[in-house]
Formats: sequence, structure tokens, C-alpha cells
Amino acid sequence: MSELSFREATSADLEAIIRLHEEDELGSHGDAWTPANRPAYEAAFAAIAASEANKLFVAVLDGEIVGTFQLTFIPNLTGRGAVRVKVESVKVRAAKRSLGIGAQMMAFAEEEARRGGAAMLELSSNKTRKDAHRFYERIGFSRSHEGFKKKV
Repeated sequence: MSELSFREATSADLEAIIRLHEEDELGSHGDAWTPANRPAYEAAFAAIAASEANKLFVAVLDGEIVGTFQLTFIPNLTGRGAVRVKVESVKVRAAKRSLGIGAQMMAFAEEEARRGGAAMLELSSNKTRKDAHRFYERIGFSRSHEGFKKKV
């Protein structure tokens, strides 16, 4: 495998990022890169890019975007004011899974969290993603909480 690199996403990456989300039937939330959806994605990207608390990254292999994830830095009153980093929207191109890309992405995310002064990296994963759960445990994450969601 060639060398994997990471960089903050640009608006030019938006279609490739959404295409990664399209591959994930469970976690895509109906995402699809269409002319009708494009303005919503562009607005969301602009909000992420304008936020100092958010960073959207892409993983690039041989010039192709093969992964993406978002980091959100959350100041907290617990832990003596510790900053937590929430990892969201972790995706690796289906054809490139099991090549170590996810592990490298998470190592990079951890380093970015440290650089940003965070004390903890956290994420959530759908209960049905057993392979993903084993992966996260293998790279040092622990199951510590039960999550809940409610649409508003």
C-alpha cells in the first residue's frame, strides 16, 4: 500500500466525502450527492469550516479520497475543564477496508486531539456494527456509555 496522507477537507472534496457516506446504508441517513441535496451539503460544510471547534479530514491514498472523519472539540466542566473530542462520520471506502486505513485515521485523530489540548477522544457506533466495535476496542477504545438519540 502506498503512503496514506491526511489533510483538512476543502469544498472541492465535498462530493467525494458524500460518496463515501453513500456507501454506508446503515449510517448514510439517505445521503446522496444530487443537485437537490448539494446546497444542504455545501451549507453544512461551510458551517463546519467556519467553526474553530470542528475539523473535517480526508484520508488520501494514491490521489484518491479513501476515508473521512470529523472532529469536534468540546470544552467541558467535568474533568477539571478537560476538552473532549468527539469523532463523527468515520468512513473508509468499502473497497479499501481491512488495509489499515481506519487504524491510521484513528491514530491521526488521536494526535490531532492531543495537539488541540484534549484529554479524551470519544465516539459512538451503531449497536449493529459488531466488526467496528471490535476494531475500536482493538485500538484502545473502551465501551463506557450507553447512547441515546432523539430526532427533533
